[in-house]
Amino acid sequence: MDEWMPVVWALLPTTVVAAVFWFVLRGILRMDRTERRVYARIEAEERRKRGLPPVADDAPAPR
Repeated sequence: MDEWMPVVWALLPTTVVAAVFWFVLRGILRMDRTERRVYARIEAEERRKRGLPPVADDAPAPR
């Protein structure tokens, strides 16, 4: 068991940094997805208030 402890201590910092990076990136992507969903809902509500037709999701983007 004594020969494996240096290996564990060598890999531990990399593993911890990778886990922190993964959680931060996951949080950023989830926040972005939620923000886009809320923005789309607000935009649809405003279009409805003004009497405009809803935006088609499958429409190509303007060039």
